[in-house]
Amino acid sequence: MARKSLIFPVVLLAVLLFSPPIYSAGHDYRDALRKSILFFEGQRSGKLPPDQRLKWRRDSALRDGSSAGVDLSGGYYDAGDNIKFGFPMAFTTTMLSWSIIDFGKTMGPELKNAVKAVKWGTDYLLKATAIPGVVFVQVGDAYSDHNCWERPEDMDTLRTVYKIDRAHPGSDVAGETAAALAAASIVFRKRDPSYSRLLLDRATRVFAFANRYRGAYSNSLYHAVCPFYCDFNGYQDELLWGAAWLHKASRKRAYREFIVKNEVILKAGDTINEFGWDNKHAGINVLISKEVLMGKAEYFESFKQNADGFICSILPGISHPQVQYSRGGLLVKTGGSNMQHVTSLSFLLLAYSNYLSHAKKVVPCGELTASPSLLRQIAKRQVDYILGDNPMGLSYMVGYGQKFPRRIHHRGSSVPSVSAHPSHIGCKEGSRYFLSPNPNPNLLVGAVVGGPNVTDAFPDSRPYFQQSEPTTYINAPLVGLLGYFSAHSSWR
Repeated sequence: MARKSLIFPVVLLAVLLFSPPIYSAGHDYRDALRKSILFFEGQRSGKLPPDQRLKWRRDSALRDGSSAGVDLSGGYYDAGDNIKFGFPMAFTTTMLSWSIIDFGKTMGPELKNAVKAVKWGTDYLLKATAIPGVVFVQVGDAYSDHNCWERPEDMDTLRTVYKIDRAHPGSDVAGETAAALAAASIVFRKRDPSYSRLLLDRATRVFAFANRYRGAYSNSLYHAVCPFYCDFNGYQDELLWGAAWLHKASRKRAYREFIVKNEVILKAGDTINEFGWDNKHAGINVLISKEVLMGKAEYFESFKQNADGFICSILPGISHPQVQYSRGGLLVKTGGSNMQHVTSLSFLLLAYSNYLSHAKKVVPCGELTASPSLLRQIAKRQVDYILGDNPMGLSYMVGYGQKFPRRIHHRGSSVPSVSAHPSHIGCKEGSRYFLSPNPNPNLLVGAVVGGPNVTDAFPDSRPYFQQSEPTTYINAPLVGLLGYFSAHSSWR
């Protein structure tokens, strides 16, 4: 019976991985990498630099923070609206940094642009954490903003500033911010040592604040951050995540001891196949496992066991209630904006495959064995799906390939640019562009949309925001994936 039960998983693996799709075409991963990084320039807030490449964007939100007596200009808009949400922005910055740390050597000339994308995020996070015991976590009233359809250059909605402090804790967003600053400090360690030290010192301070004043920011700021970026998963994972990155960046024993001591208390083994802006469990286990696989940290062995469990839980053909694959081969999890799961989980597969390769290890999954080569193949299959190897024959990256989404849910992309329409376009005046059947006038090159669900169907329509809206945290892990495959395009 055991041998018989293995037939379906093996067949499904073969169908999803080894049979080239009839819609398959070779991909220019280097071009996709360039565009995936260019997207972040379209999400910039604040004073744009002279080397800005997406020319239809202009300066915006230059007075952010003024109502609180601070400068919070800069940073990124998270998606297709004009709010600066600190939680997903910090996660985006962490993942851009991890992409560079693991795959920067194969990014070629695009590495410098990836580093710029990180710095645009960290420059803002330094502003948001400049006051000890305070982290500014959001700029803009989401309800006011979502009631309007206007380009960021014309924004006249409320730019309310929200913060966490000792009396109103937010260990989740503060822990993620500490992780972002620590990860970025590694990126800049040799490129700009003084900036790197500043990032690491700030990460240390922010983590200490997150750990000492524990609580979820969605309890402290419920009406501002929910239901948009509510912390549904609890703050415990961000404390471990922040400590893991501080340990990697500083090599201080205190962070190793914190991780070992708090592994069970902070639930490192929970929801091991979740990874994204809210849930860091799979990422924690993969990140920490590298040291185990390098033979340097036996005391972290349980994290490797969790990472192996994560790998087994998302293999095609192995039944797991939280992970499915569409008929076209797309990894699918419940909820909207599915591509965020595709890129983040694929990133972990690729990163772990490299760690396993160096250690000459495989992952045992019952009667199946997951080799590093298999994990790379699963990750590559997901990337190829995004780039057009899917039943729709559609690239889900704007500007890549001949056929891609033209009506993405994005204010700046869908409303005429300032150069094309210099006069102000007000809150409700933009509604006609939201409802228009016409393609967006401004191409947000490199944006990857939320994408299809388990049916592989996609409505190229602005109102279907869960499918048609791009986000920074979809693209950030993809930068690492494309960095690798752009140098291994013939790999199978």
